[in-house]
Amino acid sequence: MPHGAQWAAHIGTRFRLWAPAHPRIDLAIEGREPLPMEDIGQGWHERVVRDAEPGTLYRFRLPDGMLVPDPASRFQPQDVHGPSEVIDPTDYLWHDEAWTGRPWHETVLYELHIGSFTPAGTFRGAIDRLDHLAALGVTAVEIMPVGDFPGRRNWGYDGVLPYAPDSSYGRPEDLKAFVESAHARGISVILDVVYNHFGPDGNYLSLYAPGFFTERHHTPWGAAVNYDGAHSAPVRDFAIHNALYWIEEFHLDGLRLDAVHAIIDETTPHLLHELAVRARHATLNRPLHLVLENEENAASRLLRSDGGRAERYTAQWNDDVHHVLHVAASGEADSYYADYAGDTDKLGRALAQGFAFQGEVMPFRGSPRGEPSGELPPTAFVSFVQNHDQIGNRAFGDRLNAFSPAPAVAAVSAVQLLLPQVPMLFMGEEWQATSPFPFFCDFSGDLADAIRNGRREEFRHFPAFRDEAARDRIPDPTAESTFASAVLDWDALDEPGSAAALERTRRLLALRRECIAPLVAAMGPYAGRHEILGRQAVTVTWAAGGRDVLRLDANLKAEPQDGFRPAAGQEIWREGEAEGDRLGPWAVRWTIHSDG
Repeated sequence: MPHGAQWAAHIGTRFRLWAPAHPRIDLAIEGREPLPMEDIGQGWHERVVRDAEPGTLYRFRLPDGMLVPDPASRFQPQDVHGPSEVIDPTDYLWHDEAWTGRPWHETVLYELHIGSFTPAGTFRGAIDRLDHLAALGVTAVEIMPVGDFPGRRNWGYDGVLPYAPDSSYGRPEDLKAFVESAHARGISVILDVVYNHFGPDGNYLSLYAPGFFTERHHTPWGAAVNYDGAHSAPVRDFAIHNALYWIEEFHLDGLRLDAVHAIIDETTPHLLHELAVRARHATLNRPLHLVLENEENAASRLLRSDGGRAERYTAQWNDDVHHVLHVAASGEADSYYADYAGDTDKLGRALAQGFAFQGEVMPFRGSPRGEPSGELPPTAFVSFVQNHDQIGNRAFGDRLNAFSPAPAVAAVSAVQLLLPQVPMLFMGEEWQATSPFPFFCDFSGDLADAIRNGRREEFRHFPAFRDEAARDRIPDPTAESTFASAVLDWDALDEPGSAAALERTRRLLALRRECIAPLVAAMGPYAGRHEILGRQAVTVTWAAGGRDVLRLDANLKAEPQDGFRPAAGQEIWREGEAEGDRLGPWAVRWTIHSDG
């Protein structure tokens, strides 16, 4: 890596920092006198210290005496404002040599937050629940960001040291042990990474490398990260090597890139293109799954080769599928949900083709959104009924099953878990956990006040929160009790309702593995077609190569619907009442037949 501290037995540790704002930088090793670093040109400072062994604590001293951590620190034992620790990445003895990864078409994703997944809130604690996930039918876990953030609790998107696994979760070797343990159970590991901004507390980059950011572009977090302006090469390398670092040093099977629509780059190749090419070149011997979150619905980033292989990015989180299923189950029509409520064509289109908006104006945005997506296979989309955003961005962080009728929740889950798109569950969803997942963080002082007030003001335009007293009931994101409420209650699995929900999810995922995954592997461009039968009632078919056809009949409302074609071929799942051409309220029927 061009940045950071690199240890090697034959030379010791090479410390490097890009600090173009200062002609002199000192290396401050704990317990020693500061050492001047050599200016090696183009803003880089370097010093090799023969006796700086792994475990050495260090910082960089700026000309005014301020001590700052290494922006590429591999570990921060005393949090973001403390010293960085020299880590030997070869010290961990891996035992996953037999692991060759898993193909994407058979993926069942499970999104989890390390800090609230178990009462322990650590990488080691999460290992104890991997058998549960394997028995459930999960084939890949997607971990919310772990890059070092201030305090003991955070969603992870306020990280400021993206190379350092947060110390509240454990040491780097603990994360490696989690990955290795997942592989031993046939589970891939994907990490959520953030390249669109840095958090507000503990980011010292602007003090010695102001060129890391640019006022030429702006994002919701302020000045954009400088990926395309003057002196942007070290900034691009910082992000690209971070991706390579996670994949190579931690044996990860993929990355989920957060909010790439906020990564602004007007050069060619775009940072996202360069990152994907470099990452895929580094993993030629095993599958690599690169997943995007992209509000722009840019189908062009998901293009396949003639053989159906993902050229750059494997898939995108499909908010459109979430939105059409959410409004069907909940009846909510506030905010952006208004653009989906009662629009059965968008329901059918999102299920059949991926994106509901493929270039049309989205009223909530007031501008066009998306690109045509029919030519993409279903595996280019990750579908979900719940995730951290869609739960946590609600005022109280309540889950879908807390405010929607049980038959509606069962219907949309039967659609989503058998849909040819890659399904994703949010932790606890498999047993319909009742614990909320509100937004939480561990800031203090003025920043905590700003976060607390901003969170409440965010909901002012919702009818239920126009009254100040109502907004005051919104949980304080900085309170420890808010975080505590999000910790999964695994004892709930002993309750009859939870056990029944868990068993149902297992049966659905077993059916997916046996019947759906083989068909998905054969689905190519323009596989899906939809037909509208009535309000919130659709038939969707997918051609699976040859003559096999997967068919969904869904009536996602509280009234029955006539006009469906009688089931043909093998019925593999039925939710609710379905007889002949009539589907009852909240009824779903999946069948497989041969065309002709």
